[in-house]
Amino acid sequence: MSDWESDKEPGWGDKPAEPEQSAPARKRGLFGSKEPALPPESGRDWRLIEKLVMSLQAEQRRSRRWGIFFKILTFGYLFALLFFIRSPLGDSVDSVAGHHTALVEVRGTIAADELASADNLVTSLRNAFEAERSKAVVLRINSPGGSPVQAGYVYDEIKRLREEYPDKKVYAVISDIGASGAYYIAAAADEIYANRASLVGSIGVIAGGFGFSEMLDKIGVDRRLYTAGESKAFLDPFSPERDEDVAFWQSVLENTHQQFISAVKEGRGDRLADDERLFSGLVWSGEQAVELGLVDGLGSTSWVARQLVGEENLVDYSRRPSPFRELVDQLGVSVGEGVATRMLESRLELR
Repeated sequence: MSDWESDKEPGWGDKPAEPEQSAPARKRGLFGSKEPALPPESGRDWRLIEKLVMSLQAEQRRSRRWGIFFKILTFGYLFALLFFIRSPLGDSVDSVAGHHTALVEVRGTIAADELASADNLVTSLRNAFEAERSKAVVLRINSPGGSPVQAGYVYDEIKRLREEYPDKKVYAVISDIGASGAYYIAAAADEIYANRASLVGSIGVIAGGFGFSEMLDKIGVDRRLYTAGESKAFLDPFSPERDEDVAFWQSVLENTHQQFISAVKEGRGDRLADDERLFSGLVWSGEQAVELGLVDGLGSTSWVARQLVGEENLVDYSRRPSPFRELVDQLGVSVGEGVATRMLESRLELR
């Protein structure tokens, strides 16, 4: 054997022999070094980690899509809310073709901050009278009354519109109740009709409140009230009641009552019966009201339109609250405010 075939170690110039590999060559690392082989357990762990990362990425994409959806939904809701707030009331009629009987609703408490306010009712009445094809106007009343000021405004406007449009008659139709300030308004109509069981009348004035002065004494609370003017604390609920204040307030009620009586007498005239109870504040059924001359007969809105006006087609000119206002009212947001107002304020009302 020659030296070239000997078993000696190769020298520095010789190329070392490649070791045999039964397994596939391992992948090289970032810098050329060989990565260590992973045991089977570590391989499973890495696959689980990979699946977890992929699922987290999918969940993030899903969350972003839902986030975009809810942002669009929120902006749409805010725009709709802004539209409803900027349009608190809407007219029920823009244009009407054909002859018809105009309808105006007087519903609920008559007050400046209610739907049955003078502003809303006067606007509706003017639109109804100004409509060229309306043959007559029907006031459909379902109200227990309210502010004498608001009722007086509507009463005066009906009288004015009757003079301006002498060919158009005004009919008041009382459904469940037409009392106090509601009857004040009805008295301005040419004729009044009701159901036999309707509640009609209550021609009187009322103002009420509570007195808390003795309660404050019992719980040891000192009322400190500073005024400039002898009667500035007039009828203060937390101060003792004074006889002179009560007498003065009674004179105010009597004066307002006389205004109410004069309006009813002017509107009803000789049709009123000679009965001392008529202006006592009592309320009567529709049948009794006919006998007393408070109403002209028994009939519904559709009956008046069909039989008296001769135009069965009814077109509603009443102003309506916006959907946002109706939603708030249904949720009862104003209940607490109303209770507090009733307890602490002395309000003059026709009832």
